[in-house]
Amino acid sequence: MKIKKGLQAEVEITDLAYGGRGLVRLDGMAVFVDQTVPGDRAIIRIFRKKKNYAEARVIDLIQSSSFRINAPCAYSGFCGGCKWQFLKYEQQLAYKRQHVIDSLEHIGRFKNVTVHDTIPSERIFAYRNKMEFSCSDRRWLLPHEMESADADKGFALGLHVPGTFHKVIDIRECLLQPDLGNQLMDAVRNFIRSSDKPVYGLRSHIGFWRFLVIRHSVADNQWMVNLVTAEDDRKAVQPLADRLRDRYSGVVSVINNITSRKAGVAVGEIEHTLAGSDMISDKIAGFGFKISANSFFQTNTRGAALLFKIVEKYAMLTGAETVLDLYSGTGTIPILLSEHCKSVTGIEIIESAVADAEKNCRENAISNCRFIKGDIRKCLSQITERPDVLIIDPPRAGMHKDVVKQVLELGAERMVYVSCNPATLARDVQMMQESYRLEEVQPVDMFPHTYHVEAVAKLAKI
Repeated sequence: MKIKKGLQAEVEITDLAYGGRGLVRLDGMAVFVDQTVPGDRAIIRIFRKKKNYAEARVIDLIQSSSFRINAPCAYSGFCGGCKWQFLKYEQQLAYKRQHVIDSLEHIGRFKNVTVHDTIPSERIFAYRNKMEFSCSDRRWLLPHEMESADADKGFALGLHVPGTFHKVIDIRECLLQPDLGNQLMDAVRNFIRSSDKPVYGLRSHIGFWRFLVIRHSVADNQWMVNLVTAEDDRKAVQPLADRLRDRYSGVVSVINNITSRKAGVAVGEIEHTLAGSDMISDKIAGFGFKISANSFFQTNTRGAALLFKIVEKYAMLTGAETVLDLYSGTGTIPILLSEHCKSVTGIEIIESAVADAEKNCRENAISNCRFIKGDIRKCLSQITERPDVLIIDPPRAGMHKDVVKQVLELGAERMVYVSCNPATLARDVQMMQESYRLEEVQPVDMFPHTYHVEAVAKLAKI
């Protein structure tokens, strides 16, 4: 069988690849099929052919896998927010663990590493404390709407079609956020539609209303609404802020970020507090954190508490250790470890994150944490004393090879690597295997209904 674009074939999906797509082999070639799971029998059509693999879509699902369930969300299969709602949750957890194992074996060349069962999320819906919705002057129609001549195409407030920047689905309810978040989204939608200000065009880059960002405090049940606009016009946004504060007692903060940049990033160059406070507060493991409109905070608060418990367990602190935390962000890990060690030093390149970390330490009356602002490649040389424990929590891209080299030179006795990408976890740990032994890995599900998985690795100096 010659594998080419346009080819149709009846197949049975045999595996699930990292990235959430079903996998089948045709004539020895890997074919990735979106919206499928192992056990599905389907007629597929190849729409992209590369040298070593192909991509296909389902034309007809002939027989459903026993792993399938009916997705409760009306946008499942179309929205890029989450792709696995049709997959049984216990199976999601199993595949996430397998993705970690596969990465360690195929990329890191590790055999027989202890990878524990994935720790489930306490909630699998309404678990996100932050949702970001895009405004668009054109709504992307769902398949059942495309044949309707009356379908309204002129406005959308919602989430993107996967892999696109300009296709926005008008989301009426997102199951990943608590219900009040959906009420707030609907109130903002209604106001924008009646506003004299135009909605932003994602192709033309003309318009006023750009993003809606909703944040929720799990501990205090507080809500922040961040209205992101292309221009600074307080008269246009203040009535919406007043309406939200009047109607919803849980809304304690309404912010206006203004950005003139074309990039689809919901962060402004200017920020105004329109109503209430400029921050909300939340807690992880009893510690309080102040959260501003643009500060980083783990999006699954309950899941973060579980994740950081594993970090604490693997760090094996007795109270006498010095700890170095690379990529320390807003100081969450240093603060959570502070009461179990002698001192913690964090290194972080983003200035606002360091400011938030220092503020969070003051809020929690913590005096044994300090933070260095700068590029880790340049700042590690400032660490003159060898740390007892090293915590590494890098971005998806993992560590730069220069950082790996300096980490090895530090020679900490124990290391805890927190990863949001199994591939870069495997790559980085493989580069350190002559000096450090990978003892065990604990996957943690922070993002139900997506293929993403956090993994905490415990390493010991050889």
